[in-house]
Amino acid sequence: MKQSAFIVTLFFVAMISAYLIYELVLGNPANFADYATKGTKHVPLGGNIMALTYVGGPLVALLIGLSIMVIAVIIERTLSLKKAAGKQPIPKFFKTVIDQIRSGNINEAVATCDKQRGSVANVLKSALTRYQEVTAAGSGIEKEKQLVEVERAVEETLMLETPLLEKNLIALSTISSIATMVGLLGTVIGMIRSFKALAAGGAPDAIGLAT
Repeated sequence: MKQSAFIVTLFFVAMISAYLIYELVLGNPANFADYATKGTKHVPLGGNIMALTYVGGPLVALLIGLSIMVIAVIIERTLSLKKAAGKQPIPKFFKTVIDQIRSGNINEAVATCDKQRGSVANVLKSALTRYQEVTAAGSGIEKEKQLVEVERAVEETLMLETPLLEKNLIALSTISSIATMVGLLGTVIGMIRSFKALAAGGAPDAIGLAT
């Protein structure tokens, strides 16, 4: 699935899930003291945490949705990075390949990379494959040029593998920034409501309280 399609799908799934959580879980009538008599959801029952969260307004649902998106992206990245590492632990994989290279068994080292799979193995395999090509009999390539060719192969493979490792990280950063702004907006709205309630109750001057 393409990155944009994944994020768009995740957005709608997260927002629908957040709305259901907001209305059915946080907004459960059993959490409110006034629902049985007035049919409203304004008075939390005995300081019920879920009811207190619900009366925070629709922004709470938006924050829940963004939280779901962040968790989903983190899980997706964790699984992808674990896959990129390959089947065996990296230290054990490196030790096996180094031992095979020292023994002159380059073909076995390449086969080990094929079995390992993942981004790390792909980069190492590209280096070994290019090394075999430049050191082939009759190639006539100097040692320094051989090293340059191997480094170029590694860089080319890294250019292909890096986008896969960085996938959805920009989306994660954007979601985090938006969630922060939404949280601040909710704080401002809450302060406005508090001063409005104080003014309606005949409390001291709201401007004086603000300063």
